[in-house]
Amino acid sequence: MKEITVKELKEMMDNQEDFQLIDVREENEFNFANLDGKLIPLGSILDHEDDIAKDKKVIVHCRSGARSANAILQLEQTFGFDNLYNLKGGILAWSDEIDPSVPKY
Repeated sequence: MKEITVKELKEMMDNQEDFQLIDVREENEFNFANLDGKLIPLGSILDHEDDIAKDKKVIVHCRSGARSANAILQLEQTFGFDNLYNLKGGILAWSDEIDPSVPKY
């Protein structure tokens, strides 16, 4: 599975690169703390194939990286996506390494 670090994601954001960020946590987690990604909870990820870009890099994240890895596996196996990247460490790593003001939720 392809992964990127939070430092690489921050650099992509700072450089205003063209990518999609998807958050697969639950709505209550997203409302508490998020990275401005599109919320598609893991349980409904397969219902949202059309909401996921196929023509650019898509970064998928969750709290720690486990649910996003699960989402990527489902999408790759079901629809053949090959442009998905797991955010290593998820929002916890973002809070630790990039922005401590983001709550660890």
